[in-house]
Amino acid sequence: MGFGGKLQRFGLLVTLAGTAGCVAFAPPPPEIPEQPAPEVVTAVAPPKVVEPSEASKQLATYYKRLQNDLLTQGLLRGDGGGPDTQFTDTQLARNFVRIALFNEYRDDSDFRNAHSTVSNLRRWDQPIRMSVEFGNTVTSPQRDQDITSVQTYAARLSRLTGVPITFNDPNPNYHVIFLNEDDRHAFEPKLRALIPSISDATVRAFVNLPRDQLCVVIGTFKPGQSSYSKAVAVIRAEHPNLMRSACIHEELAQGMGLANDSPGARPSIFNDDEEFALLTTHDELLLQMLYDPRLETGMDPATAAPIARLIAREILSAGAS
Repeated sequence: MGFGGKLQRFGLLVTLAGTAGCVAFAPPPPEIPEQPAPEVVTAVAPPKVVEPSEASKQLATYYKRLQNDLLTQGLLRGDGGGPDTQFTDTQLARNFVRIALFNEYRDDSDFRNAHSTVSNLRRWDQPIRMSVEFGNTVTSPQRDQDITSVQTYAARLSRLTGVPITFNDPNPNYHVIFLNEDDRHAFEPKLRALIPSISDATVRAFVNLPRDQLCVVIGTFKPGQSSYSKAVAVIRAEHPNLMRSACIHEELAQGMGLANDSPGARPSIFNDDEEFALLTTHDELLLQMLYDPRLETGMDPATAAPIARLIAREILSAGAS
């Protein structure tokens, strides 16, 4: 791409008292009591916008150039896939297993090296109470645009999965936070308050996020369970419009339970090749499969895989592709 490094948008799944996918191999530590959510700048409060630092301005220039470079290569597509990206039920089922039943990162990850591990099926079994929050350097027009983007996309996710998603609840369990470089470096105390069990390595990686890592979502669940209790998605506010939309689409969908990436998934945003910026038809089917009642939260891959193959055949035979 001419910019060096591999771009990454990624999801991290964290148990409240253990390593994701490995809880069964170690006795769970004591429960960590819930802490009140930190005070953050939200859409309902008058924004107190401060001038971003020179480092943040340089990042904004870098990401604008990067977006233009990707677009000139025919990447960051928003068409959802077409005649050049047809897929079979076998491919759809295989991609589901790889994306929904594997972790991309460990819960103590530094985000520099993916560590794919087998996982049980994870999803939300309770309504999502979503909030959209901003750092102090994000301007009012950008806030308005991002609030609309998140709310519109959340309604789409709700339709696909059947999970109710609401906003403006005083006790949100899914935080979507837009931070510039300056905001993120000051966000450690709030991140620790939101996710008390977060590892020091993950916090350090978050605070010192390399520029080739574009956005992140962290989901949590209780020991011995696979049902999400909280999620935090963080998106760089320096991104230009399309790249912010791409992060919204991938991170919020990963936070629904499609936690891994697969190089063989196409057409898909769950693929680090950046071909697609926005949720595709293929990805919509993955979300529908994930929340199909024939699958159960916590199912192991050996049990879930044959059910996923059956669902994929039914979906595509009905003409969904």
